[in-house]
Amino acid sequence: MNIENKLPANLLEFANHLPAIVWNLMIAISAILAGLIIKFIITQLFKLYAKKETSYSFFRSVIVNLGRAITYFIPLFLLNLFIPFMRMSKAFQTPLDKTVEILLTISFAGILVRSIRILEDYIYHTYDLSKTDNLKERKIRTQIQFLRKLLVVIIVFVTVAIILLSFESMRKIGTGLLTGVGIGGIIVGFAAQNSLGNLLAGFQIAFTQPIRIDDVLVVEGEWGRVEEITLTYVVLKIWDERRLILPINYFIQKPFQNWTRTSADILGTVFLYMDHTIPIDEIRNEFERLIVKSPLWDKRVKVVQVTDVKEHTIEIRVLMSAATSSNAFDLRCYIRENLITYIQQNYPGSLPRTRNEVSNLEKYIQPKLQES
Repeated sequence: MNIENKLPANLLEFANHLPAIVWNLMIAISAILAGLIIKFIITQLFKLYAKKETSYSFFRSVIVNLGRAITYFIPLFLLNLFIPFMRMSKAFQTPLDKTVEILLTISFAGILVRSIRILEDYIYHTYDLSKTDNLKERKIRTQIQFLRKLLVVIIVFVTVAIILLSFESMRKIGTGLLTGVGIGGIIVGFAAQNSLGNLLAGFQIAFTQPIRIDDVLVVEGEWGRVEEITLTYVVLKIWDERRLILPINYFIQKPFQNWTRTSADILGTVFLYMDHTIPIDEIRNEFERLIVKSPLWDKRVKVVQVTDVKEHTIEIRVLMSAATSSNAFDLRCYIRENLITYIQQNYPGSLPRTRNEVSNLEKYIQPKLQES
């Protein structure tokens, strides 16, 4: 390739004295080294600013998320600029140009994908889930997670399309596919029906939000928290560390319980089945003494009521409130254990029992005594 118009005279003379392969290697290595040096300088500047920030650092997030992507992008970008200075025939330059162009497109797509992560980190810092009343935070995070996954899919799809359309043969194939819809298009449509249904369900969940990240759900008889919402499925973390995976359209088509739909606070119940002789006022006094001492109670509701009378027992319902479902479960266990202990120690005769009554006892015992 003619580079006379691209280099100064002294540098052109030096280039002409070197073999083409040596000159081309020098150009490529120089471009890569220059890119790595520029990346190193930018990284050090960002680290310097990151040290000045304490908890969350935008610059630290940039380093973590964009470090590797920039490592590839800047050298490739400089190499793409330096290719015209190389001495090679068009038969070699065209494939090299195409290769570098494809790699540059892929690395730029990587930068876009990782940039979404930077935005997500900032939003996660702004909307922290650690506080008790985190309804707004869970709402925002659910939408952000869904949008991030959708944008990544779009970026990957567009990147692949750009790469394929850069080849003349691929453009012809694409045109043929577009014009030959017919039966093939119908088959693809049926095959993609479930995927499109899941995608539309994902949009509906992200913006109408019947569920959110960290919501407490009861699904298929299992209690757990929403750990992840993807474009096609939802991951529910069960209380015993198992994971329940459900298709995302499940939450559009089937009923389920959401214990944190509008707020995290919840009522908990304990049922006691006692003999009719149990003193209700004493149970009520002991319950109030116990619950006032517990930090799990949120001071809203505390009630003891007899809710049913059966043939052999009475049903006592103990109702209490807690700020979260986890606190409510622990509070119920605490009250249940201590009330049972209190009854065992103070009113053991009021525990459930079965009575047998024998009438006219003397009529049956007297003849037996005479016979003996």
